[in-house]
Amino acid sequence: MTTTTMPYTPEERNKRIFAIVGASSGNLVEWFDFYVYAFCAIYFAPAFFPSGDPTAQLLNTAGVFAAGFLMRPIGGWLFGRVADKHGRKNSMMISVLMMCAGSLVIAFLPTYASIGAWAPFLLLVARLFQGLSVGGEYGTTATYMSEVALRGQRGFFASFQYVTLIGGQLLAVLVLVILQQFLSEPELKAWGWRIPFVIGAIAALISLLLRRSLKETTSKETRQDKDAGSIRALFRDHKAAFITVLGYTAGGSLIFYTFTTYMQKYLVNTAGMTAKTASFIMTAVLFLYMCMQPFFGMLSDRIGRRNCMLWFGALGTLCTVPILLTLKTVTSPFLAFVLITLALAIVSFYTSISGLVKAEMFPAQVRALGVGLAYAVANAIFGGSAEYVALNLKSVGMENAFYWYVTAMMAVAFLFSLRLPKEAAYLHHDH
Repeated sequence: MTTTTMPYTPEERNKRIFAIVGASSGNLVEWFDFYVYAFCAIYFAPAFFPSGDPTAQLLNTAGVFAAGFLMRPIGGWLFGRVADKHGRKNSMMISVLMMCAGSLVIAFLPTYASIGAWAPFLLLVARLFQGLSVGGEYGTTATYMSEVALRGQRGFFASFQYVTLIGGQLLAVLVLVILQQFLSEPELKAWGWRIPFVIGAIAALISLLLRRSLKETTSKETRQDKDAGSIRALFRDHKAAFITVLGYTAGGSLIFYTFTTYMQKYLVNTAGMTAKTASFIMTAVLFLYMCMQPFFGMLSDRIGRRNCMLWFGALGTLCTVPILLTLKTVTSPFLAFVLITLALAIVSFYTSISGLVKAEMFPAQVRALGVGLAYAVANAIFGGSAEYVALNLKSVGMENAFYWYVTAMMAVAFLFSLRLPKEAAYLHHDH
């Protein structure tokens, strides 16, 4: 889409590229810290949740549940409101600072043996902070990156949100793999699991410094608008846009989690591979998936966001069942790698531009709120529950029903993508 606006000066261009780096660095750190918890849990769980104490056990399950689900929509609302009322930069700095605090607390938390039931309780509190932070990070970063991205290359630049999101996940795996080479299992269980949290906290501080030097993208007028960050204004004036975003994010989140986090368990439980082989396949797949994002972002700059979203919905609807059924009986790790990569290539039509497509649907005064809240709600309900639904259906011998559930949600995503305007409603020109 060409506009007759002035070309960028080299200085302006460099500033915008630096802003993309600054915004996405925090995203990388946020997701690194968030995933480190998941990957290291096997080592630190016994230190906080001794099996003899049922209260501690209950806190364990409730904590993981509450942190993942409840806090994201609250984070999406809270940070969206801060970003629209007090600026994107402030919101991004607070969210990365919160993640840093959460990581630091976990890194130095005394164990159950030292402080009893306070240990799992404080772990839960730290995790709630992290859930809140990650819930707020997505909407604000997506909004900021869409606003500073260069005209005509918005798709390409906005795709770095998912490059860093997957990068955070990969780095978390990598740190753990390196620790496993140098430390024995007893050492990892005793103190080694704390190292990744320290790394995460230090990285968050570096990101905070980068974000401090970012330029704010909203004007004073926008921030002082009476509707800025108002949930009432969002539902009063932009309900249709909000529902559309909710509609395709539900399918997008579900298929993303199905082929990323759940896939490792699927390869072990259903395809019967060893945990080591599954980890190896998924690390390779995620690396390739990360590298695909900018190319799909560039494609959206050529063929349009709406077309990319329609391809995503259509291919997801047609290919999910065949891919998952074939994976069920696959014995060759290479074939598994190819099939999952194919699935994630389809998902890339969505993930590379998802933040941008959402940002283009809301005006500046409610943009971060609209993007963040719609994403967090759909993600909490459909993305966060993907594994739970899949494993429950498998336990009652109806595993194939899960494939059809994902397919149905992809059809829903396709239908909602038809509602997308041919051209961005907002963000078409620079502010």
